[in-house]
Amino acid sequence: MGLLSSIDPIKALYWSAVINGVISVPIMVVMMLMAVRPEIMGQFVISKGLKMLGWLATLMMAAAVCAMLLTW
Repeated sequence: MGLLSSIDPIKALYWSAVINGVISVPIMVVMMLMAVRPEIMGQFVISKGLKMLGWLATLMMAAAVCAMLLTW
């Protein structure tokens, strides 16, 4: 049975996870900025507690990405 591609599937999974982690930080920032705006969210604006948790999660994700890049 011949190979369909010369790409190692494990390496492809690894790099897709790395790219997903790096790209998630700006996406989380945009989502947090949108989630607090009543003109976008209407009655579904997030509460102060969820806002704090969301920014904490965003900062933790950014710290993880920075740590990954610094230790590379």
